[in-house]
Amino acid sequence: MTNITQQEFHQLASYIEIHFGIHLKDEKQSLLVGRLQHVLTDLGFQTFTQYYEYLVKDKTGQAGPTLVDKITTNHTYFMRETGHFYYFRDVVLPYLKSTVHDKDLRVWCAASSSGEEAYTIAMLIDEFFSKEKMFWDTKILATDISGNVLEKAKKGVYSKEQIAPLPAIWKSQYFKQYTDNSYVVTERMKHEVLYRKFNLMEEIYPFKKKFHVIFCRNVMIYFDLPTKDAVIQKLYDSLQPGGYLFIGHSESINRETSAFKYISPAIYRKA
Repeated sequence: MTNITQQEFHQLASYIEIHFGIHLKDEKQSLLVGRLQHVLTDLGFQTFTQYYEYLVKDKTGQAGPTLVDKITTNHTYFMRETGHFYYFRDVVLPYLKSTVHDKDLRVWCAASSSGEEAYTIAMLIDEFFSKEKMFWDTKILATDISGNVLEKAKKGVYSKEQIAPLPAIWKSQYFKQYTDNSYVVTERMKHEVLYRKFNLMEEIYPFKKKFHVIFCRNVMIYFDLPTKDAVIQKLYDSLQPGGYLFIGHSESINRETSAFKYISPAIYRKA
């Protein structure tokens, strides 16, 4: 195994924080080494200094994406933090149905990972609007920094165990058998989600229209406070007045420094 010096760790940690917003504390040193060991071997590097120099000099555009794919956890599952989805169904969707007069519903999953969250929202919307859905534009924008998980999300293939938390009617309506132990999201539901690569560290979020709802859950736990505050402000600016923001239950927004209005645990609203 390639050892890492304190200086090498701090160099890499600084690079990761600047480019991806992920704050790595010193106790994550062994984790970083373990995640990158195969990368160094494949590239033929003997030290992390060589790898760092490769990163900063890379002209191919491949080094950074490979790094972020290795260091991000991307742990998610269907119906994670179930209360959010019930609130979205029972409160947010009825409100939007009565107030979005142009029938252009804009929802953004800002850390979509392998697609479970975005597809859950798509199924909720489909069920809620039912026959009226043909009159609405309900496509969901789902973004993530990791190209690997986005490719998995686009395929929409999940094991029997992964879709177990979903209602039986959803399994029959929105999935097809793929193999003996896996299922694939129907083409109709795949068309409801637009997957795009996006880094929340971008200085400007380049969206032409503001969103009615943003889900940005369980990603800001990796940011330090200044980074988190900056992202929260950009999310606020990306919402329509009255729009909703859902974050992870292990995350919070400082109500003294943010204009977001607290609604309930991990649910906020733009004034």
